[in-house]
Amino acid sequence: MSAPTNAAPKTVTVGVTGASGSICSRHLLDALERDERVATINLILSDSGLRVMAEELGVSGRNEVVNKLLGRLPAKIQQQNNNDIGANVASGSYATDAMIVLPCSMGTLARIANGMAIHLIERAADVCLKECRPLILCVRETPFNRIHLRNMTLAAEAGATIFPVIPAFYFLPASTDDIAREFVNRVLAHVGLPQEGAYQWKME
Repeated sequence: MSAPTNAAPKTVTVGVTGASGSICSRHLLDALERDERVATINLILSDSGLRVMAEELGVSGRNEVVNKLLGRLPAKIQQQNNNDIGANVASGSYATDAMIVLPCSMGTLARIANGMAIHLIERAADVCLKECRPLILCVRETPFNRIHLRNMTLAAEAGATIFPVIPAFYFLPASTDDIAREFVNRVLAHVGLPQEGAYQWKME
């Protein structure tokens, strides 16, 4: 658990879409739940994201998915319907400190980059961009085609941070959980929530 600070508790929006990488989503939600600096987590799951979770983690059922992911009842997570464009995070008047889309599919990236806010995930991301709030898009695809690269450039020019789901190996991970956890540590540090125990490179 991260040490508490004097800063105001943070509100974080998390979008989970239909790209591979559900293990990272699990570690992200777990870290945010445990972090005393975070007061509220608005979670938006796309239908495709739920399907990938079922395939990769064996977790299914929209209503109980968070309990199954964490292995406990969540204390801070407020699950939002991706079809509800009237949700709190759809308005710039609702104060959100950061939004993380992990994983971010190429379809979601395309809609965010081109201002096509069809679902709540894209609308919440659009709000972050227009309000100049941190938006982290953890894109997951390989190889990238030119359309993907152009959309990443468009999103970056609009103010998003493109944070590809690329594993690190220099800290000698022993498991896929280690890899996912360290990736999440890097993402959270980027939005001002550095995690206790995160690996730091030191020259000998």
